[in-house]
Amino acid sequence: MIKLGEKIKTLRKQKNISQEVFANYLGVSFQAVSKWENGNTMPDVSLIPAIASFFGVSTDELFDFNLFEMEKQVEDICDEAYKYRFSDPAKSEKILREGLQRFPGNDIILNNLLYTLDYQTRAEEVISLCKTLIESTKDDSVKYDACRILATCYKENGHLDLVKPTLEIIPEIYFTKLELVASLLDGEDSYEAAQRQKNISAEDLIDMLIITGKRLMEMGETEKGLSQFRIAKNVREAFKEDFVESKWFRATAYEYTKEQREEIEKVLGEA
Repeated sequence: MIKLGEKIKTLRKQKNISQEVFANYLGVSFQAVSKWENGNTMPDVSLIPAIASFFGVSTDELFDFNLFEMEKQVEDICDEAYKYRFSDPAKSEKILREGLQRFPGNDIILNNLLYTLDYQTRAEEVISLCKTLIESTKDDSVKYDACRILATCYKENGHLDLVKPTLEIIPEIYFTKLELVASLLDGEDSYEAAQRQKNISAEDLIDMLIITGKRLMEMGETEKGLSQFRIAKNVREAFKEDFVESKWFRATAYEYTKEQREEIEKVLGEA
């Protein structure tokens, strides 16, 4: 990918205008333009649309992005970072931050970065990044994931009054796109969607059983609460026979829910 400064310089010369004329249009100094073109600094992100408009190009063209290629490179960066998300979060973060140097402000990379940050020791950074994504991203999946993480961060840091208002941003949905694709399409599309939804549903069901079990026990309904934990254990055990579709997953729902297993076994062991 060509450097932005070099691209600006090329476009300016093609348009046969001076740095001064270009700078006046943007309301910056010609020294600022010179620094961009020499690669010493980058234009403020707020100037990017104006720069693209001035040269009559899209922002993708300004950055010399092949959109498909860019998305593939971003996916590769996130996949590489994911390998270390749980075992070495610092390494995962480093990979993602290097990715952001190549693709500044990329929503997908920023969304993945949130998963490497500790919600308590780095709460201020997490909150700031979540708010930025919620306000700026055009990708609903990123926006609502940022809402979820922000609400979780608020709860873990004792800002309970902010949890519910944050969750209210997320729309109530009684079906998922994956469910519809699995049900209404055929072949590989249907199969992939069913596999993805199956794992999401299994993890969610185990989590919900644990939550209802805890609440029932808090209310003094001990036996009912324990029944929820036993069901959660049975659901998890059922997925022990499942297999990994390596094209889409790195582990089964059984393997993904090791933390839940520890909580289930602790509660049932103490009963």
